Amino acid sequence: MKKTLLSGNEAIARGAYEAGALVACAYPGTPSTEILENITQFKEIDASWSPNEKVALEVGIGASFGGARVLVTMKHVGVNVAADPLFTLAYTGVRGGLVLVTADDPELHSSQNEQDNRNFAKFAKVPMMEPADSQEALEYTKLAFEISEQFDAPVFLRSTTRISHSKSVVSLGERPTDIPQPNLDRDPAKLVMLPGNALKRHLIVEKKILDMEEWACKQPFNRIETGTGKVGVITSGVSYQYVKETMPDAAVLKLGMVYPLPKQLIRDFAANYETLYVIEELDPFIEEQVRAMGIEVIGKDKLSLCGELTPGRIKKQLFGQEIPNVDTSPELPPRPPSMCPGCPHRGVFYELKKAKAYVSGDIGCYTLGFMPPLSAMDTCICMGASVGIATGISKVLSEEEKRKVVAVIGDSTFLHTGINGLMDMVYNKSTSTLIILDNRITAMTGRQENPTSGYALNDLEAPRVDLEQLCRAVGVKHVTILDPYDLEMTGKVIRAEMARQEVSVIITTKPCMLVPRDNQNPRPPLFVDNDKCTGCRACLQIGCPAITWDAKLKKAVVDKIICTGCNVCKQTCRFDAFQECGDK
Repeated sequence: MKKTLLSGNEAIARGAYEAGALVACAYPGTPSTEILENITQFKEIDASWSPNEKVALEVGIGASFGGARVLVTMKHVGVNVAADPLFTLAYTGVRGGLVLVTADDPELHSSQNEQDNRNFAKFAKVPMMEPADSQEALEYTKLAFEISEQFDAPVFLRSTTRISHSKSVVSLGERPTDIPQPNLDRDPAKLVMLPGNALKRHLIVEKKILDMEEWACKQPFNRIETGTGKVGVITSGVSYQYVKETMPDAAVLKLGMVYPLPKQLIRDFAANYETLYVIEELDPFIEEQVRAMGIEVIGKDKLSLCGELTPGRIKKQLFGQEIPNVDTSPELPPRPPSMCPGCPHRGVFYELKKAKAYVSGDIGCYTLGFMPPLSAMDTCICMGASVGIATGISKVLSEEEKRKVVAVIGDSTFLHTGINGLMDMVYNKSTSTLIILDNRITAMTGRQENPTSGYALNDLEAPRVDLEQLCRAVGVKHVTILDPYDLEMTGKVIRAEMARQEVSVIITTKPCMLVPRDNQNPRPPLFVDNDKCTGCRACLQIGCPAITWDAKLKKAVVDKIICTGCNVCKQTCRFDAFQECGDK
């Protein structure tokens, strides 16, 4: 049997392949993105990006109803977007197995909240598996397809950032050769959720959960590991690894299925130990259910509700043990997040700040417009929300103040959930301005394709959405196409549209600097002419990582290695100190 080193995301992709999946759908979102990117190596699976998570799940549901095994992946907040079809899918059930990966993000490494999606499993009445390493990520993916078909239900596979991105040794298997051929099989009483049908299906769903609860008590993925004392621990996922490191003598009930819980197995385990811990990240999801069974446990009364667990945190919070710091390396200087050198968004936020705009922001690279020195973003809630928030703010302000409100959104995010907000703007006669930052890629999660990029996940050319025509189609009369590297024109257009007393849209149209195919003619880097530089520091206000300050010379300095020659800094300098390499 071949062994290799895989991340959790790579292992999930391999598990879908070995399970005989035929379709995989997703909207990219850290920490789940690499699953679909790795699935592209398996040509037997039709893999595609969708405009948002709801559409991805709906495409997956359709493929499942056609009889195929389907993997749908998203980050934790993506399940919020997909919740509408998900809750009804729990009623209809599936034909081909359907596995929905939710990649949670404890510690908020790249997310706007820290929600624990185990709650979604209980809320939607959908079983959930949770692997503790890459080998289990592969095995549980395969097992989830089997459970899905055995119990006629979608199945959650929950990962977290540590499982998604950590690597461990995995034993590989083979893809089955006897994959059923998809076909149409009409069953409207099961799949058409009119109230009369749905009421009957609800009864079936409740029985499935009870059946799974009993079944799970006898399955090897929920296992007891004996200890040497009177201490027992109930845990799951990556927390299991921390328990084994910090409490090696304790008996452990490792749960591979976190919903529904194997209650009788838990009772039997708890009866053997004087002290019982529940160790889990984020919410007391297991703990509350165990307490509801009348079993006393130690859990979130000592462990934090926020952030990731680590061996050190467990030892400190549970036992008051301080972990000695063995790291003697010098402290690294802080490296705050920043837009890349040459990012086409930088000039827009520079001019928005100068215009004293109240900026309703969104999720993407441009969220970094919040960071100093740009400091030009005032709100950010979720994908697509910038548009509706701008509309809502403008409803309650005076005529003078509402003209300060500008919504900013990226191309991928606009197609994700921003279009409806723009329709509402027009329909309800808002006076807000919307800026769509079209860099032709989903950049923040690693430059994935979207319907504005002109390419699909498989790198084949695809139709490109015309954002100008789309905005005009929903009723926007004033649409301006703008080169964001032209600061003077950018500022002029922003101020003119902010003064307009009806909806207007500005579309900036320069590609992400990190997408080579859209940047075939790079400009030469710049340098600072010290004879002309007065040390006024105006150029530092754009926050470009390629520009630093030489404290000895009291001059700005350009790092020619990372400078892209975008010339934004050159336009901020009143003394013509920035010159192209080769000019002197």
